[in-house]
Amino acid sequence: MPHQPLLTTHRLLLRPLQLSDAKRVQALAGDEQIANGTLNIPHPYTDGVAGQWIGKHLAGWHKGQSAIYAITLKSSQQLIGCIGLHNIQDNKAQLGYWIGVPYWGQGFCTEAAERIVEFGFKRLKLDIIYGQHFSRETNPGKVMQKIGMKHVMTKNDAVRVNMLTENMEYYEMKCPEALPVS
Repeated sequence: MPHQPLLTTHRLLLRPLQLSDAKRVQALAGDEQIANGTLNIPHPYTDGVAGQWIGKHLAGWHKGQSAIYAITLKSSQQLIGCIGLHNIQDNKAQLGYWIGVPYWGQGFCTEAAERIVEFGFKRLKLDIIYGQHFSRETNPGKVMQKIGMKHVMTKNDAVRVNMLTENMEYYEMKCPEALPVS
């Protein structure tokens, strides 16, 4: 697969993750509020985990399995979160993202999500992009709705986390028929 391209929005630069991002990823994603809202982010976020995670996703791009990006501010190049398309197969992918707590409520996640979805449909030729979130955490669903994803279902008792059973909300978006190629 060719090199992972840079993606831009009005305020953001989405770029491939680098191993040098590990400390910043650990600091932001290691916040308990981030871990409590996701299935895959540990708390505490111990040394070395971010580097392993980044390495896995760099390899995932080359295998055509994922397209994971650092969300950075265009103005300062500061990493503020991550977004990507995971589990790419059969022309489908799962949207996943997190934004550091100091950057919540500023529309960065929605802006990044709109761009990664456009990339997924136009460049990766995906037919469907789907997402999920814990039912108790409504903000991820708000982002999915703002970018045009439709709520498909609530799956009761979908996962077990920390000895508790959690309900999950599932969203989906199909590729618009007439997207111009960029």
